[in-house]
Amino acid sequence: MTVRQTSWIPAIVAGIIATTISFAGPLVIIFQAAQGLEPTLVASWIWAISIGSGILGIMLSWRWRVPIVVAWSAPGSALLVTMLPQTDFATAIGAYIVANLAVLLVGLSGAFDRLMRLLPAAITAAMLAGILFRFVIDMIGAVPTAPVMVIAMIAAFFAGRVIAPRYAVVAVLVTGLALTAMIGGLSGNIGAPRLTVPVWTTPHFDWAALASIALPLAVVALTGQFLPGIAVLRAAGYEKPAARPIVSASALASIALAPFGCHGLNLAAFTAAICLGPDAHPDPARRYVAGISGGVTYLVFGAFAATVLALFATLPKPLIAALAGLALFPVVAGSLSTALRTEQGRDGALVTFAVSASGMTLAGLGSAFWGLIFGIAVHLLQSAMARSARTATA
Repeated sequence: MTVRQTSWIPAIVAGIIATTISFAGPLVIIFQAAQGLEPTLVASWIWAISIGSGILGIMLSWRWRVPIVVAWSAPGSALLVTMLPQTDFATAIGAYIVANLAVLLVGLSGAFDRLMRLLPAAITAAMLAGILFRFVIDMIGAVPTAPVMVIAMIAAFFAGRVIAPRYAVVAVLVTGLALTAMIGGLSGNIGAPRLTVPVWTTPHFDWAALASIALPLAVVALTGQFLPGIAVLRAAGYEKPAARPIVSASALASIALAPFGCHGLNLAAFTAAICLGPDAHPDPARRYVAGISGGVTYLVFGAFAATVLALFATLPKPLIAALAGLALFPVVAGSLSTALRTEQGRDGALVTFAVSASGMTLAGLGSAFWGLIFGIAVHLLQSAMARSARTATA
């Protein structure tokens, strides 16, 4: 291999890891929401969100030459844990369509872009650090469960950061898998690979479901996923594309795939961060390969959804926790540095970080949204008082 060819390897691995973490973590919420559904419907649901995420990620990354990572709505999945058991699945499908029609209208209006331009860079960086910080904490929390494996993975990461920074996460993945194989940490039976067959469900529209499912789904998609997702892109230095094509394309794909179980596709935040930093590629213009790699991985996982799910069930949870925490460690460090770099606005940034990291939920909205609200409130208050003080002394 030439040097040019090998230079793409970290970007390709970053995309694979980002998608792997999506399957290893947030997918668990869907299993909780799908309690009581037929296995064929659950498999179709996973197929729809995977295929949709893959196609969108590949198309948008290639079109804009930006590592755009698409995923299903994790906050939306959490909402469905309590709502779906009380709703007929066909009615839920109808609510998915209406919710994504609302997201589409917001995307086409351009209002989302105007909102993003008003957010201070320190606040968005602090929100990103807060969202991701729990993965670092979870990594440390995994040490007592599997001390040898997790500490070896941590050692491989920090040694790699000195010797070959771009391959540090690759070293972590290899170390974790090797130790898992050596100690016999794989458990369960994967079975023979088999393709997933999507199942069509004709949507049914019900006013009560529109109020209880569609409206909350649209709100959490915009505030809990697209808002931090766009903020992550901007914090990484990508000013293009605008939010409009991303939000609109995601909503259109969600509507098309809703009859197969897709509750909503949107811009990823924490997994996208793995593909956006210099560890993926030192040249920002070439990191889009990570977005394409992640999309291809989604397509493979979606095509063999049942087999992939069985495979992930065999991996030890400490390995997944350590891999996620170490892959995101440089992003957290960089975001905190940006958020707290200047004294002006530092208080608002720290408030944003603390609230975003808390995991709190208020009025059905997650900590990322409230982190922005509280942080911006502090920022505006202090800015107004500073202006008043300057006016009084002038």
